[in-house]
Amino acid sequence: MTPGLTYHAAVAALEERGRFGIRLGLGRTKALLRELGNPERGLRGVLIGGTNGKGSVLALTGAALRAAGLRVGETPKPHLVSYRERLQIDGRPIDPGAFAALATEVLPAADRVARRLGPPTEFELLTAMLFAWFAAEGVDVAVVEVGLGGRLDATHAWDGGVATITNVALDHMDRLGSTITAIAREKAAIIERDDLAVTGATGDGLAVIRRRARRIGAPLTEALPAPILGWDRDGLEVGLPRLGRTRVGLRGRHQAANVAVADATLDALAEAGIATVDDAARRRGYAEARWPGRLELLRVAGHDVLLDGAHNPAGASALAVALDDLRPFLGPAADTPITLVIGAMADKDVAGIAAALGRAGSLRGARILATRVDLPRAMPATELATIWRAALPAATIEAIDDVGRALDAALESAPGPVVVAGSLYLVGAARRRWVDDPLVRDPEVDSR
Repeated sequence: MTPGLTYHAAVAALEERGRFGIRLGLGRTKALLRELGNPERGLRGVLIGGTNGKGSVLALTGAALRAAGLRVGETPKPHLVSYRERLQIDGRPIDPGAFAALATEVLPAADRVARRLGPPTEFELLTAMLFAWFAAEGVDVAVVEVGLGGRLDATHAWDGGVATITNVALDHMDRLGSTITAIAREKAAIIERDDLAVTGATGDGLAVIRRRARRIGAPLTEALPAPILGWDRDGLEVGLPRLGRTRVGLRGRHQAANVAVADATLDALAEAGIATVDDAARRRGYAEARWPGRLELLRVAGHDVLLDGAHNPAGASALAVALDDLRPFLGPAADTPITLVIGAMADKDVAGIAAALGRAGSLRGARILATRVDLPRAMPATELATIWRAALPAATIEAIDDVGRALDAALESAPGPVVVAGSLYLVGAARRRWVDDPLVRDPEVDSR
């Protein structure tokens, strides 16, 4: 019998598998799930793919399902502070002891699979753990976010009955293809026969998704962005076809598209006989939805601080629009310069991100602190600063390699709002420093 792992040992064991990198393919995940008795087969719900907006659609859908009194398993990713954020039921991360017990069960199964198919990756192990946990806990609905692409992503070893694709844009081109059409094919593959499908995609991406759904006979709902009726410091109001004027507790105009996709996803879950959410629960859920680290507004040391990943050009464009929309609501006076702390992974389209975010009128005259999170993939601060000088020559730009010093410098000298963006790893570092959330506070001493 395998001795029980402590929580910190379990996390270390999973992260050690990260050395195997990203290896797309379903064989190892399916074999791992078979070793565990195929826990995923008893679960129904929605698999959410797409380039941007997956997490927002997950947050909105999950909040509405919870408001209807359903027990909901969710898989937000990546985590910002604690590894446990990746496995949640009813909006609460898994307990450290339960996480350790799951890892103790799954790791020996992974060793058995490795003898035949090679070692499962970190994400494949995590995928098996989440399905095992959701099944053991008896969730009513699983709301699962695709990791990368769709066709060969580990989560695609499961078919919950509803497949949602938020949109298609250029990202991860080294793995998914260099065109919208190629990337859309990878994402559209999560639509299986007998599924109900939902998408908010447009253009070439939508054409591919339509062909996939038509070819396998899956009914497809195309969700158009909801009309925006107004916004303020804490969210926006939209008009939804059945609900009318509806409050959304997530910031940014792009949430009008995401809430439309989430609403259509709930319709599909009801039509599939998986879960029914009435109008009152939808309104309550959308208003109460929260998505940490994505246009999240904090108050830190007397400053308004906005956290957002914006780790690809499409996300940076959405942040640029949101900054201009939100600037009148952020203190002090609207003409006070913004301080931007920016970080990025070197394998991203960093120049594209800088060009897109640099279009925000509210960044004119900004002070920009380029920094580097402590990861091998991270772009050095000096290199990042050079890219930003080309994108925004009128800004004051500094390179501060240490993340902690960069965040402290922003607060110490900022005359106005502070924005932290460009990498969710950077956002996680800021959140760890500035937000004391007991739900994601890991034990200092190992718990079994």
